[in-house]
Amino acid sequence: MKAEKSPYNAVTPEIVQQLKEILGDKHVVYDDPEALEPYSHDEVPDLRYRHMPEALVRPDSAEQIVAIMKLANEVNIPVTPRGAGSGLAGGAVPVFGGIVLSLDRMNRILEIDRDNMVVVCEPGVVTSEINERVAEFGLFYAGYPMSLETCYIGGNVATNAGGAKAVKYGVTGRYVLGLEVVTPTGDVLQLGGKLVKDVTGYDLLHLMVGSEGTLGVFTKITLKLMPSPRKTVDLLCLFASTPEAIAVVPRVMTESGIIPTAIEFMDRVAVMASCEYLNETLPYERAGAMLLISVDGASAEQVERDYEAVGELCLSAGAIEVYVADNRTTSERMWKVRRNIPEAFAVQSDLQMNEDLVVPLAAISDLVAGMETISARYGVMMPSYGHAGDGNLHTRITPPSDWDEQQWLAVMPKFQHDLYVLTAELGGRLSGEHGIGHKRKEHMKTFLSPETIAAMRSIKKAFDPNNILNPGKIFEG
Repeated sequence: MKAEKSPYNAVTPEIVQQLKEILGDKHVVYDDPEALEPYSHDEVPDLRYRHMPEALVRPDSAEQIVAIMKLANEVNIPVTPRGAGSGLAGGAVPVFGGIVLSLDRMNRILEIDRDNMVVVCEPGVVTSEINERVAEFGLFYAGYPMSLETCYIGGNVATNAGGAKAVKYGVTGRYVLGLEVVTPTGDVLQLGGKLVKDVTGYDLLHLMVGSEGTLGVFTKITLKLMPSPRKTVDLLCLFASTPEAIAVVPRVMTESGIIPTAIEFMDRVAVMASCEYLNETLPYERAGAMLLISVDGASAEQVERDYEAVGELCLSAGAIEVYVADNRTTSERMWKVRRNIPEAFAVQSDLQMNEDLVVPLAAISDLVAGMETISARYGVMMPSYGHAGDGNLHTRITPPSDWDEQQWLAVMPKFQHDLYVLTAELGGRLSGEHGIGHKRKEHMKTFLSPETIAAMRSIKKAFDPNNILNPGKIFEG
């Protein structure tokens, strides 16, 4: 997007010298476009959302972050916190230049407390590493998203990331028990701890969760752990059409009485693209849509009863076939197809728009039907896939191969408007797990009242009076 006019001061050689005194020379990058370029974007494919930082800092402690924030606040320079850069909303992009604060060096698991069933870690820990480390204790962290092998836990907390297992286990915020946070003015807040219950004053802990790095920088995260399930089975359920597949989703829970670990939806276009990308051979040619349903539990007997009941329900509801994956290799084949849908579309075209819509569970079928209507209306490809079990659908909208960028940019605002209005009319919201960032901020007014947005602005002002921490995100202006 066009760079916003900056109300901030530039990063000068004098300020860089002060940063080097805080961090050491090798952990500050300045006046090096090639080294800074990777920090100008996240995983949003649209080049219009990229902005170059003026400097990069890589702190190793809360104390260093305190010093950085105090300096930036004093000299009026924006600071953009950054995790792995795997976001899909431009949330870690330095809209006004300034300093990118990378948390990649703060990557330590500080404590595994088996008795209290918690893990304490720094924000730069790769999310999958948590489960690798706690598995030996018979525990697991249940709140991780689909990109668990690349994303950082700090970014997950910042966006309240969800994922396939949210149907049964919930999203990241359910597992955040404590945070150490450095505020934009350089103060340190200790929020929560190893407590399951805590109503001691306002719930600032969960105000921080999902705040997209606009209210504070996380330096320590305490997460609740769960006992590891002893058995997991996946079902790949083929349906002739999308409406048939979607109609089954609420019935799985309301009629069987079983809460699956995951209920993932993939339409035929999405499955076909991913299979071709991976050179995989799932039987997509037989189906108009698929559901990938996971069931887990404490015993093989219980899981067998549950998956048989779910499979029979799907067959009675019109499933063409139900494939059972009760071993790691077969399950991974199925899940790999689901996880790689975004990548499959990313290689097809540089012109695309990714969306992360969420509606009440009962409105999923209406959302999918509406997406198909909008797709036909504008002649664009709008595949649907995602976490149908919790009402959160994704799409990677792409134009026909013969469209140029000018044609794409002329049509994009029209179908985007229709898609957002449809979602709002169904009682939905703009983002289920990816966040607003600076990619979606202009559309907040479609979903939230002016009074609600004003209240959020007031909270931002209270924490960040000079608006230096991740400015240009969530709100316009």
